[in-house]
Amino acid sequence: MDTTALRGAYDRLLDVAAGPDLGDAADGGWNADRILAHLLSVDAAAAAVALGVGAGSRPTFDNRISLDTWNLDRIVAEHTGRADLAGHVRSQAAVLCDIADLLNEEAAAVLVPSLLLSNGALVLDQPIPLEALSDGLATDHVPGHTQQLLDLRVAVPGRT
Repeated sequence: MDTTALRGAYDRLLDVAAGPDLGDAADGGWNADRILAHLLSVDAAAAAVALGVGAGSRPTFDNRISLDTWNLDRIVAEHTGRADLAGHVRSQAAVLCDIADLLNEEAAAVLVPSLLLSNGALVLDQPIPLEALSDGLATDHVPGHTQQLLDLRVAVPGRT
C-alpha cells in the first residue's frame, strides 16, 4: 500500500500542532490535546487492523473508543505536554504507515467490517477495503483534524 499521502497529511497536521497559538474551541469542542489523543487512538486501531490483516485474521475497525472523552483524557494525561503528545502521534503514524507499506495488493483489498461515527452521527457501517481505510485517513480524517487545529489558532499580533 502506498502511504505517501498519509505521511504528507500527518506532516502537515504535526506542523500545525506545533504552533504555540492553539487555544480552545469556540464551540466547546476538542482542544488540540484531545485532537492529538484521538489521532493516537485511531492510529493504534488502524495499525492493529493492518497487522491483523497481514497475519491472516479478519479484524474489524470501530472508532467509538477514539471518541470517548474519558479515553481521550486518559491518553492526554499519559503525556507530559503537547510536544510529547505530538511526538507520540508522529511515531505512531510512522508505525501505521510502515505496516501499511509492507502489505501487498491482496492485503490492501481485504474487506474490513468498519463502524465509523463522527459528531454523534453514523458515517459508515459496512465492510471497506483496508486500503480505503488508509486512504480515508489520508484524504479526509487527518486533513479534517488539521483544519480543526487551524480553527483553534488564536489571534497573534503581527501574524498573517
